[in-house]
Amino acid sequence: MRIRATVAAVSGALALSALAVPAAQAAGDSGTPYTLNASFSNLSIAKAVKVGTTAKVSVKYTYKLTHGADVDITAKDFYTDAFLYKGSYSDTAPQLFGDADSATCTATSTTTATCTGSVDIYPADGDLKSVWAGSWSVAAEAVAFNGQSLSNPDLSKVGYKDQSGLATTLVQRASKLTVNATPEPVKKGKTVTVTGSLTRANWDAAKYSGYGSQSVKLQFRKKGSSTYTTLKTIKSSSTGALKTTTTATVDGYYRYSFAGTSTTPAVSATGDYVDVQ
Repeated sequence: MRIRATVAAVSGALALSALAVPAAQAAGDSGTPYTLNASFSNLSIAKAVKVGTTAKVSVKYTYKLTHGADVDITAKDFYTDAFLYKGSYSDTAPQLFGDADSATCTATSTTTATCTGSVDIYPADGDLKSVWAGSWSVAAEAVAFNGQSLSNPDLSKVGYKDQSGLATTLVQRASKLTVNATPEPVKKGKTVTVTGSLTRANWDAAKYSGYGSQSVKLQFRKKGSSTYTTLKTIKSSSTGALKTTTTATVDGYYRYSFAGTSTTPAVSATGDYVDVQ
């Protein structure tokens, strides 16, 4: 598992996270890091990130790094990245980082650069709790070790800067929706029963669980058409089950469609075809 070396700031701000080294090597605690002459702006990240129960999910970001002329961003011991945090910005807030030690920065002038990287999420490794779904904020950080030993640096010679509130994104519990229309075939004017299930990722249990008490639309697409129309809106049961009836008129496809919430993305089932005789 990746372990990030830390340089604790006396002010109680977020710990400096820079390197993938064993924790035992991060023993140095002499001095206090000075404030690095750097700032972050124009951070761009996806509006939403859908995370299931097993597969790794990566979300890319870009930002502008502005730094003093005395800051060498090409140095091998200079690191910068962006990361997600939940709630108020503090050292105890849930945080999500990328696999790489540093974002990749391309200089655009002697004091500015465009940096790109990714946040990598591993739901199967317990990176997320279900209650954390929803809005996350983005922060960025930079550290210049300035030739100091990475395992035992004189922190007074290490520069560090972090900046919170640069952007927001939704980290959502991936959703699934099924549908089954019966009988097939059916006589014109008779009743069609449409069942289904709305589920979403349960990060705590590493499985998909029912999403109850949600408004879901029953929609129909006539054979030969490409457009679905809404027939009615129903609520999912406490277990996410869906069931309703409608009258058969013409051949076509029935599906359920869920508009989504801040914690769960929108999803539509694949249409189930019913032949009307």
